[in-house]
Amino acid sequence: MDLLGSNLTSEVGLRLLLCPLGSNVVIRTACCGVGVALPVYSTFKAIENKDQDAQQRCLFYWAAYGSFSLVEVFTDKLISWCPMYYHMKFAFLVWLQLPPTSGAKQLYTNHLRPFLLRHQERVDQVLGFAYCEMIKLVSSYHAEIKLVKSMVVKITGSAEKLLRGTAESDRSQQHSSAEDPAVPSDTEPDQNHNH
Repeated sequence: MDLLGSNLTSEVGLRLLLCPLGSNVVIRTACCGVGVALPVYSTFKAIENKDQDAQQRCLFYWAAYGSFSLVEVFTDKLISWCPMYYHMKFAFLVWLQLPPTSGAKQLYTNHLRPFLLRHQERVDQVLGFAYCEMIKLVSSYHAEIKLVKSMVVKITGSAEKLLRGTAESDRSQQHSSAEDPAVPSDTEPDQNHNH
């Protein structure tokens, strides 16, 4: 908490976060930070440090978080109306990550793993079918995808050229007016009209 500067700042932050009538923007942002941003950075650190234990913790977390997100997608309209839903979600995300609770590992070991082991063959069939259908879809629209890709490249190239041309034109105008004393500046009055 010393990083925040004062106890007052900490207290105001906690009140905003925990206030049931407060803005959902604050608690939803906190959920995104704790649920996604912090774990992404932790995963990065685990990979870069080649820390096998940290990598396994991250895998447990992402499996648990992904499962939760999947359930949330289908129930969002219903559960978002629950009072204090985002506060409970925030607490759940913190619980998933806290080392003393090992929430993600508990969720994976006690619920997700047994469920997936029981339904692994069926899930593999569904995913295999979906993968084949996706390949067929992309193959059947290959020409259209190629056309869209070339159009995007042309548009971005044209926009980049236009922006670069505008910037160079502005720069050359500034450069020439600074060097040429014959070009009257906007601040100097026209002396020909005074006579």
